Amino acid sequence: MPLSVFDLFKVGIGPSSSHTVGPMKAAHQFVILLRSHERIDQVASVVIDLFGSLALTGRGHATDKAVLLGLLGEEPESVDPDRVEELVGRVATRGHLRLGNTRDIPFAIDRDLRFHMEEFLPRHPNAMRLTARCERNGASISETYYSLGGGFILSESEASASAQSSETICLPHPFGSADELLSIGRETGLSIAEIVFENELAFRPHEQTESRLGEIWKVMEACIERGCRQEGTLPGGLDVPRRAHRLYKELLADANGGSADPMSIMDWVSLFALATNEENASGGRVVTAPTNGAAGVIPAVLAYQQRFVPGSTPADVLTFLATAAAIGMLYKQNASISAAEVGCQGEVGVACSMAAAGLAAVGGATNEQIENAAEIGMEHNLGLTCDPVMGLVQIPCIERNTMGATKAITAARLALHGDGTHRISLDKVIATMRQTGADMQSIYKETSLGGLAVNIINC
Repeated sequence: MPLSVFDLFKVGIGPSSSHTVGPMKAAHQFVILLRSHERIDQVASVVIDLFGSLALTGRGHATDKAVLLGLLGEEPESVDPDRVEELVGRVATRGHLRLGNTRDIPFAIDRDLRFHMEEFLPRHPNAMRLTARCERNGASISETYYSLGGGFILSESEASASAQSSETICLPHPFGSADELLSIGRETGLSIAEIVFENELAFRPHEQTESRLGEIWKVMEACIERGCRQEGTLPGGLDVPRRAHRLYKELLADANGGSADPMSIMDWVSLFALATNEENASGGRVVTAPTNGAAGVIPAVLAYQQRFVPGSTPADVLTFLATAAAIGMLYKQNASISAAEVGCQGEVGVACSMAAAGLAAVGGATNEQIENAAEIGMEHNLGLTCDPVMGLVQIPCIERNTMGATKAITAARLALHGDGTHRISLDKVIATMRQTGADMQSIYKETSLGGLAVNIINC
């Protein structure tokens, strides 16, 4: 299926696009399935089974809460983050669930929400099965869903029918590789961003695409600003203190004092990433870019460009995001953006690559230089593991976003100092990332069974 920029950039809540946003969407889709079969008024019970990575790190990633929210009828784009605990707590205390905000059914979390930590389904490490039993005849409706990363979901029914499905959306400039993308640019004279905008016409008018991208940036900015204001400790049990607020105050004081430290700009970049990912870790509203775990990289680099690069304009936001989306599409099509599948190289690594491309584009880069920036951004994230301590998207995830943002800026600057020619193509780096992810042991892929997740006590 052709991808849109809004497949890469989605509004949701933290802490994880694969473990929170995806499962919530899947549960909401299951409610729609029940309605389509005209069974929602007959449901007597619902059982939730979580498998693999969704089970192993599900509690730390709020998968259990997300599925309940989806069954209640909530969606990631519109749910109020400040009401999540109230809504979930109501199910726990009252012992019933208002399915699709329509029908109350008995629901005991300890009985009806089951974690299968040692069982992985063959199609994807992130799997969940929802089963509804009807009160009249005891018949059941069941569907298995896979959370593919970045908020993408796939049901078993959709996967089985995909071979027979016909594609109805025709893009004017389809591309499945960086080489094809560059060839289109040479043949048409279009920049990568212009190619993306022409492709988006297959989904909606150009004005709507520009408007929605503007809204995406507003959500990113609001997330940074809220993160800079919040104090206290992040939830989950690790007692990780929020650092963005203190750093923000220190940087403001330093700026007012007339500091000439040239590296202070990079401190601001780190602040933007910290603020975003602390909001994500606390369940706040973020933009998947392309995932929640890597949500701070692109906003941090774009905020840097808008606030510190002379001559930056609001139009640069559109160019940046469209270019970044094109690169994200390549990873989604040819590798993965799921840490459960390929490790954190598929999240922070991909975000770094996307941000580097976007920054190079607004810096006046040629398409070849943009491709070079994206390649550099991933090349130096190859093999990056996903080992969240206690299954929380906090250590090392929050700081990892600051590193991804600074790497992206370096990658873009290196590419702009070159002429676009380089030995290793982006396509080869993406293929290497996919192969590396396949070779990586599962304990390093969002299971909290290896790496820092098990060694922190001895550190």
